[in-house]
Amino acid sequence: MKVILLEDVRKVGKKGELIEVKDGFARNVLFRKNQAVEATNDAINQLELKKKADKKRRQEDLEEAKELGDKIKDMVVTIPIKTGEGGRVFGSVSSKEIIKAVKEQHDLSVDKKKMVLKEPIKSLGTHIVPIKLHPKVTTEISVKVVEE
Repeated sequence: MKVILLEDVRKVGKKGELIEVKDGFARNVLFRKNQAVEATNDAINQLELKKKADKKRRQEDLEEAKELGDKIKDMVVTIPIKTGEGGRVFGSVSSKEIIKAVKEQHDLSVDKKKMVLKEPIKSLGTHIVPIKLHPKVTTEISVKVVEE
């Protein structure tokens, strides 16, 4: 019996796949747990339409990420931080503060989770911070940390 999986099933297949399974397995396991539907012509057509829509959405997300990456690439963000005697920095600059500064200075919103900051910035000067906007799009932003 041909079925379309509605979710990932271990050792059987991934969500959205059209697979051939034994009738008993389909009726007694997959259908009862709502893990699959029978592969009728309507179901196959819906699956193909859904795949096309997902592909189009992924392409739009990629193009959107590339646009945002081009805007961010040449951007410089200035963050003032308190310093003590001899230029020692009190505290550090985290990704949250960088995102806030990008929003205030350039009116762009970037997700904090996309910033690839291994550890907070603890020194004055210009630092390059990578931002992973999409699995295929990574850009960098210059963060200039200055005395307050």
